[in-house]
Amino acid sequence: MSYEIEVVCENPGKHLPPIPLEADKGGSAASLQPLPTTLEEDNPKVKIAGKSSFLGSVINMSAILIGLGQLSTPYALEKGGWASAFLLVGFGVLCAYTSHLLGRCLEKKTGLTNYSDIGRSAFGSKGKMITSIFVYLEVIMALVSFTIAINDNLGILFRGKYPNISWKHHLSTSQIFTIIAVVIALPTVWFKDLSRISFLSTIGIICSLLIYISVVFVTLSGGVKADKHIPVLQLNNFPAISGLYIFSFSTHVVFPDIYKSMKDPSRFSKVSALSFTIVTIFYTTIAFMGAKLYGSSLTSQITLNLPQHLVMTKIALWATVIAPTTKYAFALVPLASQLYDKRLPSSMSSATRLVIRGLIGSIFLIIVLVLALTIPYFEQVLGLTGSLVSMAISIIFPCAFYTKIFWAQISKKQLVLNATLVLFASLIGVFGVVASSQSLVKRIMHK
Repeated sequence: MSYEIEVVCENPGKHLPPIPLEADKGGSAASLQPLPTTLEEDNPKVKIAGKSSFLGSVINMSAILIGLGQLSTPYALEKGGWASAFLLVGFGVLCAYTSHLLGRCLEKKTGLTNYSDIGRSAFGSKGKMITSIFVYLEVIMALVSFTIAINDNLGILFRGKYPNISWKHHLSTSQIFTIIAVVIALPTVWFKDLSRISFLSTIGIICSLLIYISVVFVTLSGGVKADKHIPVLQLNNFPAISGLYIFSFSTHVVFPDIYKSMKDPSRFSKVSALSFTIVTIFYTTIAFMGAKLYGSSLTSQITLNLPQHLVMTKIALWATVIAPTTKYAFALVPLASQLYDKRLPSSMSSATRLVIRGLIGSIFLIIVLVLALTIPYFEQVLGLTGSLVSMAISIIFPCAFYTKIFWAQISKKQLVLNATLVLFASLIGVFGVVASSQSLVKRIMHK
């Protein structure tokens, strides 16, 4: 789903053309492309006129929210017990509430261009710096998780087919093909105008739907009997699975883009409520389907459990491989631009700027690849990302931003509510970080 932002200056002689944006699927910080420019920040007289309808905004937000969560929520549900679905639904409700808080902040403080700017508006330059660090961490860690998923699914696709392909016995067949996939995606991080490759966004959304359809097909076709026992409650696993659950809803950094794209931004809260309802139902259904199909044998990615002889399984595996490769440019190009745009002299040629941006994006992509091949543990990396970063971006920061910005008007009830949510998310986040870190260390030690 695409939309346009029409930039209109108060000076009638300065009418700028629309900037096309494209929505992508995700569960990460880089699901909407491109990230906002600094135009509005540099010129407070610039107004953003959105063109996205209510329905279009709901589709955009829902597409952005659906990401790695559909791979990991079945595993998380089985590990936590069916009662842990209340935690999944609870996170969906909380994230819908915090997205409402962000919308209120954007409504009150006009001229904010991105998530980090809300942090600056609330807590000054230090607030923006801390917020930006968390945003960058989420981008990198999410891409590492995506790349691990590529490696794992390629391992199933090419299992036993190319036994002699290796490099000095250090790289497996799947790792070599993962490197090839990343190299193929590498040129995309050199694009300045991401609208030229916006078709990749559509491919990513289609791949996401194919994964869901594949699981439904296996459930309905009887390829596997959906009769496995799901424990009622395994409370000891809650710290670890909380990170997997919250990551599924962590797309708050792109909500300012959706807000600005709307014809009627006053309906943003309704868009959020409906979108999170749709996606929460989506995640809950696929979680129960996966858990009932495979029970205790379920892996951290549902696609790895699907019967390998089925054509739909092959489609799901390839969809899981292709989808992440469509995300690299949309995540890394804005990141590279934000890091260098205001630091380079204005006299520098556009060609030099292109090379610098491309090199920065390429370096980040290489770092992501190395981390994914060195620490190829999807469950632990994704759980750590959720507990360490997503918990802050999705719950803690929005509550803190709103409380600070609306300090003079906030009611005592909402103040208590926000403070309680910050404490709740902080505690769960700490326990989740400890659990995921311990599990990750064990996996590395027994490698």
